[in-house]
Amino acid sequence: MKAVNVTRNALLGDGVLTARTSRERARGLLGTGKLPRGGGLWIVPCRSIHSFGMRYEFDALFLDRNGKIVGAHPRFRRNRISWIFWKAKGVLELPAGTIDRTATRVGDEVVFQTARGGSG
Repeated sequence: MKAVNVTRNALLGDGVLTARTSRERARGLLGTGKLPRGGGLWIVPCRSIHSFGMRYEFDALFLDRNGKIVGAHPRFRRNRISWIFWKAKGVLELPAGTIDRTATRVGDEVVFQTARGGSG
C-alpha cells in the first residue's frame, strides 16, 4: 500500500507492508538487509520500538488513530529503544532519510491507500 503525508503532499512509500499479528509485529524489520526506497512497514498496534539486532538505520513515524504524527525518529540507530508514544496507534518504519527528504514533521497527517487508491 501507499503511505502519503497529505499535509506536505509527499509520498512516504508506495510499497508499505503491514504487520498486525503478534509474530509479525515482534519480527518487524529484523532479519532484513535493507529497506529499499519506497518500502516501509506499518506496525499496528505499536507505541514503542527497539532496534536491537537491526543491521541498518531507519526512520520511524508514530501515528495516532487519525493518522496524525505524534512522534518521529529520523535515522533511528541500531541497538536503541524509542520513547513510548502513548497516543500512538502504530508506527510507520521507512528508509533512513525519508523524514528529511519529505520534510515530514510531528503534527502532519499520514493517509494509507491501497493499490486501487482507497484508504487502507
